[in-house]
Amino acid sequence: MPKIRHLAIISMNPDKLAKFYCEVFEMKEVSRSPNGNVHLTDGYLRVAILGNKADGKANGLNHFGFEVESNEVIRERLKGWDVVAPDSSRDDRPYVEVRATDPEGNMFDLAEQDFATLDVDKARAAAKA
Repeated sequence: MPKIRHLAIISMNPDKLAKFYCEVFEMKEVSRSPNGNVHLTDGYLRVAILGNKADGKANGLNHFGFEVESNEVIRERLKGWDVVAPDSSRDDRPYVEVRATDPEGNMFDLAEQDFATLDVDKARAAAKA
C-alpha cells in the first residue's frame, strides 16, 4: 500500500521554519542542502523546507510524496483521471522517480525507494557524478 513519506513546504525563511519544527515538535534535522533547503524528520515522515525562489509563489505546502512498491502500478491507476500526466524526467530530484497531480492540481511525488532513510544530498551528488 502506498504511504505518504514526505511533505515539502515553501518558506521565505527555511532556517527559521526548521527551528520552529525542531523546537516545538522535536523534529530532527536530517540534511541541509547547499541552496538552503532543510530536511527534517520525526522518525517516520520527512518534511522538506524549501526556500521560496519564485516571485509571486505562495508559501506553504508545495507537494507531498508517496513511497510505492511500483510506479507503473500507480501510472495505470492514474489513467482515466483528469490529472497532469506523470513526469519521469526528475533529473533534479534523483530520489524521486515520478511527479504528477491529483484532479485538484495538488502535486505529488512517487518513489520506489525508502525515502525515510535516504540521504538526499548524497543522492543528488551521485546523480551529478
